Amino acid sequence: MTLRLLSYNIRYGGSGREAALASVIRAAKPDVVVLQEATKPRVVEQLSRDTGLAHWGTRPGESLGYLAQRPLDHVEWRKPRVSRHAFIEIVPAGGAWRIVGVHLSAVHAAWTEERRRYELRALLLAIQQHQHGPHVLVGDFNTVAPGELVDFTKLPGRLRALVWLSGGKIRWKTIRGVLDAGYVDSFRSLNPDQVGYTFPTWDPHVRLDYLFVPGPCINRVSRCQVFSANEVCEASDHFPLIAELS
Repeated sequence: MTLRLLSYNIRYGGSGREAALASVIRAAKPDVVVLQEATKPRVVEQLSRDTGLAHWGTRPGESLGYLAQRPLDHVEWRKPRVSRHAFIEIVPAGGAWRIVGVHLSAVHAAWTEERRRYELRALLLAIQQHQHGPHVLVGDFNTVAPGELVDFTKLPGRLRALVWLSGGKIRWKTIRGVLDAGYVDSFRSLNPDQVGYTFPTWDPHVRLDYLFVPGPCINRVSRCQVFSANEVCEASDHFPLIAELS
């Protein structure tokens, strides 16, 4: 049995873009959707109706939410003390996989990269009892993987200024921390020759969205791709990530 998982940052709660978001989600035909910036329950409820994914959840003021085709065995939001956003644990009914939805702090600067490292450490500690079973860490990590480049000239002026204040260079450590903890970058493992940019949709130049699995589980990920559909540019500033887990 294959679990189709979609990770999607819907930008500022998604208000006014419900139809475009629903069109993208329907095209992906997911079993479970992990939503980031899903801060408005009314929007998530509307997406549930429009996509036919009858089970949904979000919490006011929190970024992470979900849509699901079938009932879930367990859903829980957890917010480590150092984290800006709570992460979400989702266990589909009768399945082997545990899904951990992630949204780390934004802004490209040296001090925010340190914050993301602290958030990541707290997340890994919180799920420690599940680290040896099949699970995924998925979502918007708001950072760059080792060896990948960022064209800072394409950043908005205020963000370029933050990079300059950081010394003109950012040491990207967060994703290295995930890899050092024994996880595999599923997209990069399955698509070594693709850039995989997920942001922004109108001028893609950076990969911020990831799906990680423990090393022994990578052979159970049959697909992990940046998903594009007709209305994806109108729907959000992020491309969603689609994966198939067996």
